Amino acid sequence: MERQAYVEKLKLKFPGDAELLFRDLSFSVAEGEKVLLLGPSGCGKSTLLQVLSGLIPQSIEVPMKADKLVTPASWGYVFQDPDSQFCMPYVDEELAFVLENLSVPREEMAAKIDFALRQVGLELADSHIPIASLSGGMKQRLAIASVLALDPEVLFLDEPSAMLDPEGTETIWEVLKQVCKDKTVIIVEHKIDHVLAFAERLVLFDASGRIIADGPNATIFSAYKDEMKEQGIWFPGVWDQHLAETPLEREQKAFRLQSPLLELRDFKGLRNGEIKIQGAGLAAYPGEWVIIRGQNGAGKSTFLHAVMQFIKTSGHYELEGKPIRKLKKLAERVAFVFQNPEYQFVANTVYEEMAYSLRLDGKGNSEIEKLVEEYLELFQLSGQREKNPFQLSMGQKRRLSVAATIIQGQQLILLDEPTFGLDSQNTFALLEFLESYRKKGAVILMVTHDEVLSRNYGTTFWTVADGKIRDTTGSATDMQTAFSAELRLEGGIYG
Repeated sequence: MERQAYVEKLKLKFPGDAELLFRDLSFSVAEGEKVLLLGPSGCGKSTLLQVLSGLIPQSIEVPMKADKLVTPASWGYVFQDPDSQFCMPYVDEELAFVLENLSVPREEMAAKIDFALRQVGLELADSHIPIASLSGGMKQRLAIASVLALDPEVLFLDEPSAMLDPEGTETIWEVLKQVCKDKTVIIVEHKIDHVLAFAERLVLFDASGRIIADGPNATIFSAYKDEMKEQGIWFPGVWDQHLAETPLEREQKAFRLQSPLLELRDFKGLRNGEIKIQGAGLAAYPGEWVIIRGQNGAGKSTFLHAVMQFIKTSGHYELEGKPIRKLKKLAERVAFVFQNPEYQFVANTVYEEMAYSLRLDGKGNSEIEKLVEEYLELFQLSGQREKNPFQLSMGQKRRLSVAATIIQGQQLILLDEPTFGLDSQNTFALLEFLESYRKKGAVILMVTHDEVLSRNYGTTFWTVADGKIRDTTGSATDMQTAFSAELRLEGGIYG
């Protein structure tokens, strides 16, 4: 079988790094193969995709050397961050741009644009809307649609379903299975339950970017489970192992004996005078872990933006018993972690990013150094301290965004999909940290599509649908959601 992309004896080193990321790495993909790359965050999976596609070094200048590098003649690339690949401001224009490059006649474009959007489940009343107005999951669907419209021979997929809800994830992988039957596909993905029936070959990397296993799925999962656990790689049963080793205790009835830390009544979030999210009555008490659920585009992130006062709000909003209008420095009381970690970076090094808010608080150098070093170690970023935050892998950026935000010790923490892009080791470390924080009386509001995380860590459940948010804890809807999740996951990656 002919090889469509390969590299021999690759050496690569990012500027500022002390060590090579790849040292004499050889890797090839044959025509028609479906290959899944697995490894801990920061091991170089995304970088390898960029080398095999030719993005490195042709478009992204990274010092590298290889005895031989062959890239495909026809390929498409779906990035981890969908915003990084859009060329046009509007949805229909983004797809029209692709079709223009394929010399599709103008009169055929409308039908092809409509088909491309429907194919990935992006149902829009009007496709001429700003891409910036879409949710993260909707942007991810658009990115996939634009790449599929190219009809490439080789597809490079870098976590294509990371921001999608469970239904959207299933839809996207069903589409990819159908469309890519005869294509070569190389995948980086942490949510692997839907990928395993698609990718027949699995390649394992360790933290230093070295290949430790390469072969059929069944063989790898049976023979390398210990190595996968050690490296923080997701595998079937890893959640069960983690929960068995770190059993969770819940004392839900005790929460509401206290006064609420956050209270919202007739609360509305508005953009340009239009109501985007509203909740009749919501309260979160010290020690609660509130899971916010809903489909892509329902308004989950918008709700967090309203709580953080990034958008205009109306109604009753109290924090620690005080009206929000009387609180001046909200960031000292509320921590917010964006869905896209790059949105919040302000410093030139990881260390300074961690220290930034502490300096604004007027803390002394010795206290800053102690806290930063503690959090760098806790979030496994000690080796990255002098790196520019934008040079980190997506998983490392995610860890940095969380660490730099909550280092001030705020009592209310807003998290928008904080575990996407993280390996199992870092996911569990983050959850254990947040759990210890919750037990000290903090309130966590977390937007997540991870049903196993929700079921095991959530104490309270708020559901967003059609721009409205309500407390569904213990409701029939909530119980049915949890039951459905168990049925879907039984015997799967999380079961």
